[in-house]
Amino acid sequence: MSIIESMFGRVDESGNVYLLDNGTERLIGSQPSMSVEDAVKFYQKRFDDLAANVRLLEQRLKAKADPKSILKSAKKILQELVEPNVLGDVQSLRDRVNAIDSQLAELVGKLDKEREEAVVAAMAALETLVLAAEALVAKDPGKINYKQASVKMSEILDSWQKLQKEGARIPKAKADALWKRLAGCRNTFESNKRSFFSTQDKLAKSAKQAKNDIVIKAEALVSKGAEGVSEYKALLTAWKALPKTKSKADDGLWDRFKAAGDAIYAAKAEKTSVEEAAYSANLETKLALLTEAEALDPSANLEAAKSSMKSIQARWEKAGKVPRDSIRKIEDRLKAVETKIRNVEQENWRKTDPTTIDRSNSLKNQIEQAISKLEIKLDSAKSSGDTKSIEQIQAEIETKRSWLSVID
Repeated sequence: MSIIESMFGRVDESGNVYLLDNGTERLIGSQPSMSVEDAVKFYQKRFDDLAANVRLLEQRLKAKADPKSILKSAKKILQELVEPNVLGDVQSLRDRVNAIDSQLAELVGKLDKEREEAVVAAMAALETLVLAAEALVAKDPGKINYKQASVKMSEILDSWQKLQKEGARIPKAKADALWKRLAGCRNTFESNKRSFFSTQDKLAKSAKQAKNDIVIKAEALVSKGAEGVSEYKALLTAWKALPKTKSKADDGLWDRFKAAGDAIYAAKAEKTSVEEAAYSANLETKLALLTEAEALDPSANLEAAKSSMKSIQARWEKAGKVPRDSIRKIEDRLKAVETKIRNVEQENWRKTDPTTIDRSNSLKNQIEQAISKLEIKLDSAKSSGDTKSIEQIQAEIETKRSWLSVID
C-alpha cells in the first residue's frame, strides 16, 4: 500500500518512487533511507530544476536572444524530458519545450533565409565595388584625372572595409577572390599614377626649358619693333603647343613672354598711327578722284569716259595707301564706276555685233508676221461679234508688240 500518492506519482512503503507519465507508471528511484516526505521533496526539486530551465528558455525567446543557441538548449532539455527521474507534470514541460522548439524552427528558418539573402546582397555590393575599381583602371592611364580618381579609389576601399565590418559574413573563399581582384586594381592604379606623374614631371621640365628658349627669342625680337610681329606670332603658336603647368616658374616665363609681346605690339601700334596720319592726305586725293570718276557718263560718250577712267586709275595708283578702315569703302566705289563703263561697252558691242543684228532681224520678222496673222483673226472675230476671242487676240498682239520694242 502506497504511503503517498498524487496525480503525478506515488511512494510505497519501501521508499520506491514512481512517476505517473501519460498514464504509465514508471519507477524513478528508491530512497529507503529518506522519509517519505523528503523523498517526495527530493524528486519534486528535480522537477522544479527542469521547470526553471524551461522558463529560462521562454524568457530568452521573449528577449529575442540568439535563436540557434535557444534551439540547442531546447533540444538538450527535450532529451532530459524523455524519461526524467522527477515528480511533477513532465508532459506539460514537454509541451512547453515543444512549443518553443516549433517557434524556433520557424524563426531559425526565416533567419537562415534572411542571412542567405544578406550574404547575396553583401556579395553583390562587394562585386559592385570591384567592378567600379576595374572600370577605373580600364581607362587610358594618360587621360585619367588622378586627383578625382584617387578620391574614388579611396571611397571604394573605405566602402569595402565598412561592408566587411558591418555587412553579412561572406564565405571566406568568395570574399578572398573578390579581394584579390580589388587589390589587383588598387596596385595597378597606384602603379599607373606613379608612372603618369613621373612622365608629367619629365614633360614639365622639358616644357619649361622650351618655354625659356621661346622667351629668350621673344625678348630678342623687341629690338625689331613692329617688324617682329610675325615672328612673335609664330613663337606664341609654339608656346600654346607646349604642355600647360601651374608652377610659379611657368607663370614667370609667361609674364616675360607677354611683356615682350606687349612691347612689340606697342611698336606696331605706334607705326600704324604714324602711317595712318600720313595716309590721310592720300585719302583726300582718292576721294577727289572718286568724285571725278562718278561724274563720268559712259552712255553719252563711251570713249571719252574710258579715256578719263584710265587717267583716274593712273592717278589713283600714284596717290598711294590710305587708312585701313577706308580701303574697302573707296575701292568699292571705284569698282562700281569701272563696272558701269564696262556694262555700257558690252551693250554697245551687243548692238553692233553682226551676228546679234542678224538674229534680231530674223526674230523681228517672225514677230511682225505673227502680229499680221493675229490682226486678220481679230478682224474675223470682230465680224462675228466673239467678244472673248477679241480680248484674247488683242492681248496676244499687245504682248508681241512689246517684244518688238525690246528688240528695237
